[in-house]
Amino acid sequence: MRLKTASCIALCLSFTFLIQSVPTDAAPAANLRGREYYEERGDIVWEVPTEEKYIALTFDDGPDEKQTLLILDLLRQYHAKATFFVVGDRVERYPEIVRRELAEGHEVANHSYTHPAFQRLSSGSMEEELNRTQEAVFKATGTRPILFRPPGGYYNERLISLSKLHHLQMVLWSWHQDTKDWRSPGTQVIANKVLDNARSGDIVLMHDFVHRSSQTYEALRIILPELNRRGYSLVTVSELLSHKVAPKNHIKVSY
Repeated sequence: MRLKTASCIALCLSFTFLIQSVPTDAAPAANLRGREYYEERGDIVWEVPTEEKYIALTFDDGPDEKQTLLILDLLRQYHAKATFFVVGDRVERYPEIVRRELAEGHEVANHSYTHPAFQRLSSGSMEEELNRTQEAVFKATGTRPILFRPPGGYYNERLISLSKLHHLQMVLWSWHQDTKDWRSPGTQVIANKVLDNARSGDIVLMHDFVHRSSQTYEALRIILPELNRRGYSLVTVSELLSHKVAPKNHIKVSY
């Protein structure tokens, strides 16, 4: 009897500890609204409706002392511009690479400081991740990002509000242009994903830091000349946004 009582008490204490260890304002497991709601309000950008042949290549998780430099050389060769969603603690390790990105006409954007799972963070921790990355980029370049992409594409109402508070536009990616290159699926698989689905206004998700893999770089050697041949201009996300047009079903209001 005493053994059962002791076991019950231990179980209750363990459960209490688990409850107390979870942040009181932890992010919910699912978003409350669908993509259309946030897209129409301009809260989040997945892709950009445009009549011109523009595509934005984006690279997450860098900078990296090897892969990023190879990608930069290739982009320069094909007169292509891109947006680099950088991780703050890596910016502090490789500030010269971030400076080069800007100097060569690319865009540097916020991708958090330590690349955590945001759904497990409190609002205060989310804000710290944003702020520390903003400051890391500012210290390295003298400028602050205006775009933000949360790790894994996770978002909720609190994170959207924080992004707005800090004047950061949240940017995700075209659903048909998630290359999943971080899995190292094969050079041709990555290239085919981009080329088979390419259309104006796309925001392509790639990575310039993938552990022990050069597949993204090798895929770009196929992607860049082919997109050029098809007449696409490869631009930064901000440049792409400047060419946005209202969808045909958009209701225009006159005052």
